[in-house]
Amino acid sequence: MSDVTVRQCAILVGGLGTRLGALTRTLPKPLMSCGDRPFLAWLMREMQRFGVEDFVLLAGHLSTEIERAVDQIRAFLPKPAKITISVEPFRAGTGGALYHARAHLQERFLLCNGDSLFSCNLSRFLSRARQGNWMLLRAVEDLDRYGEVRLAQDGEHVASFHPKAEQPGRAGLINSGIYLFDHTVFSHLTPDCSLEQDVLPALAAEGSLRGMELTGYFRDIGLPGDLKAAGRELPEVLRRPAVFLDRDGVINRDHGWVGTRERFDWEPGVLDAIARMTESGHHVFIVTNQSGVARGLYSEEDLQALMGWVIGVVRAHGGTIDDWRYCPIHSEAVVERYRGNSPDRKPEPGMILDLLRRWELDPARCVMFGDQPSDMQAASAAGIEGVRVGPSSLADLISEREAFL
Repeated sequence: MSDVTVRQCAILVGGLGTRLGALTRTLPKPLMSCGDRPFLAWLMREMQRFGVEDFVLLAGHLSTEIERAVDQIRAFLPKPAKITISVEPFRAGTGGALYHARAHLQERFLLCNGDSLFSCNLSRFLSRARQGNWMLLRAVEDLDRYGEVRLAQDGEHVASFHPKAEQPGRAGLINSGIYLFDHTVFSHLTPDCSLEQDVLPALAAEGSLRGMELTGYFRDIGLPGDLKAAGRELPEVLRRPAVFLDRDGVINRDHGWVGTRERFDWEPGVLDAIARMTESGHHVFIVTNQSGVARGLYSEEDLQALMGWVIGVVRAHGGTIDDWRYCPIHSEAVVERYRGNSPDRKPEPGMILDLLRRWELDPARCVMFGDQPSDMQAASAAGIEGVRVGPSSLADLISEREAFL
């Protein structure tokens, strides 16, 4: 099963934000404060959960403020990120902003609005949208505030777009503000064009735009009331409950020091279990001792390559691993540079504590699944619940804990 991770996301941050009035005269809308940080930081944090590590900010209005805010935003992100700013040379529209950023964009990239956030299981979208141009849709009960997107009879190709209030009071599908494009979209771009009015209808007309519906929390900040609601809601909604997983004996069969794909055998049902955790809105982390590195059985590079493959398979199956930690240090290491004691090696809680801090988690909403006493000791020392795997598998334990999910 191939990796579906898309590692680059372009974000439209150049709009005038006129509906917010005086608030956006000196600060772009995506930099509006929501809780203790800019809205844009929350949006980028969500994208990092699914493997995005390269952000291209498509700036225009007050672009210097975007440039000044980069270090502040980076400090709020739980994972390292490359951040590039592309400034349009004139008011180029949403499609024009993309046109002027062409040189920065990878063969396949996500694009999203910088003034709305759709918190959903993005892996389900990426695992289906493996080629071509796609847009992510969501259902609403009343189309009064939104334009409608209609799909063709195949339930996948976008057939047409309809202005808001065309049929008020009716339920339908709307644009979520998240897209997945490849370089074929560039042939539809001009230096001055609208993504919504020009590019998307052209793609739909030629049958090369697909759509997929997902559910999840949605918030835009286009109006003062919406911005105020985002400030209340985002810190609570996006600081999620979390699951910590040991690796060997929980995710894969413990053959002893597994450092290559050839020796990696998935535990039955584990991919479905992780997908369920992701779908239910949980962070999913892996914390693993890796003394095989210290013993010289495989290198850190081997381990990282293996884990990249593991996480790719998880995402292709509709789940995600938000982040992971490993500790190669061992007191009896064969490789001298790994010999010693570490506060990260379980039963010490260092790896868990680091993830709690970086992702700003509430320990009372976290649980650790592991098959060794050292996993339970690390969980206890970190102040989170521990659940022993074995003889029941992770899949069985997750099925039994419906209230948890």
